Amino acid sequence: MPTPALEPEPAASEPADVPDAPAGRKPRKDAVRNRVAALAAADTLFAASRSPEDVTMSDIAAAAGVGKGTLFRAFGDRTGLIRALYGTRLAPLMDAVEQGPPPLGPATPPLERVPALLDALLCFKFDNRHLALALEGTGADSPYRTEYYDRWHAMLRGLLERTPAAAGSDFTAHALLAATRADLVEHLAGEKHTTREELRSRLADFTGRVLGIG
Repeated sequence: MPTPALEPEPAASEPADVPDAPAGRKPRKDAVRNRVAALAAADTLFAASRSPEDVTMSDIAAAAGVGKGTLFRAFGDRTGLIRALYGTRLAPLMDAVEQGPPPLGPATPPLERVPALLDALLCFKFDNRHLALALEGTGADSPYRTEYYDRWHAMLRGLLERTPAAAGSDFTAHALLAATRADLVEHLAGEKHTTREELRSRLADFTGRVLGIG
C-alpha cells in the first residue's frame, strides 16, 4: 500500500538552531518549516544511499539547510529522526488498520485480515525499503527491538488466537512477520530483482499455507 511522498518546503535562507516551543504554545513557523525540510532531506538521502549507515545527522542538516543542533533538539538523535519519518510514512496505513473498513480494518474476520495486513506491510516495506532498512537498523541492528514490530506482532498474535492456527500463535506471528523484514525485501527486490507483485503473490501463498487456507 504505497503512501504519498513528503513534499519538502523551502528551507530557511540561513541555517539556524531553533529552540523548542514552550509547553502549551504552538511551534514557531520556522521550526515547523525546518522540521519538514529535515524529514524531506533525510528521506532523499536514505533513498539515494547504498547503506543507511552512511547517512549522518550532519549530512541531513546540510541537505535541509539547518543547523545540526536543530535536528538534535527536534528529534533527540538520529534514531528519533528516522522514527519520526517512518511514523509519518506509516500513519495512513495505521489509520486504515485501526479504524478503516475491511480488509484491513478491525471488523474483518481474522482469516481475511491476517493476509491483508501482511500484504499491506509488505507493500509498505517494498515502497519505503530505504527507510524501513534505516529504522530496522536502529534497534541494536535488530528489527525485533523497534516499537512498530511489537505492535504488528501483538495484532497478528491476537488474530491468530482466533483462528485454527491458534496453537503457537506467538511464534506463528513472528514467522509471518519475518517474511516482511526490510532486509529480506531488499535482498529479494534489490539483489534478486523480484517484482512487487511477485513478492505479494509468494507471501499470499505462504500465509495461506500457514493459516490452512491455501
